Amino acid sequence: MTDELYLPDQGDGSYRNPVLCCDYSDPDVIRVGDTYYMTASSFNYVPGLPILTSADLVNWRLVNYALPNIPEPGYEIPRHACGVWAPAIRWHDGFFYIYYGMPDEGIYMVRAADACGQWDAPKLVRAGKGLIDPCPFWDDDGRAYVIHAYANSRIGFKSRIGIFPMSADGTHAIGEDKFLFDGTANHPTIEGPKVYKRDGWYYIFAPAGGVATGWQTVLRSRRIDGEYEDHIVLRQGNSRVNGPHQGAWVTAADGSDWFIHFQSRGLYGRVTHLQPMAWQAERTARRWKRGASRHKRISRRFRCNAVMILRIRWGCNGSLWAIGARISMLWTAD
Repeated sequence: MTDELYLPDQGDGSYRNPVLCCDYSDPDVIRVGDTYYMTASSFNYVPGLPILTSADLVNWRLVNYALPNIPEPGYEIPRHACGVWAPAIRWHDGFFYIYYGMPDEGIYMVRAADACGQWDAPKLVRAGKGLIDPCPFWDDDGRAYVIHAYANSRIGFKSRIGIFPMSADGTHAIGEDKFLFDGTANHPTIEGPKVYKRDGWYYIFAPAGGVATGWQTVLRSRRIDGEYEDHIVLRQGNSRVNGPHQGAWVTAADGSDWFIHFQSRGLYGRVTHLQPMAWQAERTARRWKRGASRHKRISRRFRCNAVMILRIRWGCNGSLWAIGARISMLWTAD
């Protein structure tokens, strides 16, 4: 029976993609201690906001749902293309937070001390049509923000990333929403932003170009409110992995970095891929290192068993060599 099942874990310290060969759209992942937590879009289905856990980013188990029901009126019947879109999960000040957009209602938050336990009832952080794909960010100075995208079908425009300040407890907006980045010219349909801070830089990971044929863009700035540089860091190239779309950067306990994203397979759903990722310091201007890509283990256990390399430097064009199912991103930071 085992031979008939799809198993990403190859049993020899390696894995194959997708790591989740089932429909988990718009995945976001964090690590808290030795455990990885994932959530995903659930649209009009309930229970919603699935919670999956893993010890190694390869073997996942569905353990809970953060949203038992959708309390807003009108969801007593199916409402396709409505409901819970593109959540972001974060750990802050002793609590798990999930922020999600409902394109007809606004941006919501749920919270729990234990991701596998009971979650608080949803709080409406900001009301408004077309506000989607929110990601919370608590800065070092104690200020908090929500970075998000816009749904053209509800608000009449797209391809922009927005930001607004929120209360320190993450429950409500405390200022106006404003545009942070306009991708209309070079990154159409940019959406699904995930925000991180590293070495004094603010990074926004965001897919653009559309679900089926798009790419991964990363924005960076020295200020949370910009201006942002933009760079395409991952695209299909000659591989069979179309997209690649919306996902998350996560650092393993051993210090290795990984990128999790989905691939749209049409009627087969949106499956989840795991790619190794590395930040590479570069001292020589206008050059990137062309060293060999190393196989990295997750929690010193897993490695990929094929190679696809993307080398990137800010201000340079990246190149893609497609040989298999692995994508190793070598990032350079000034």
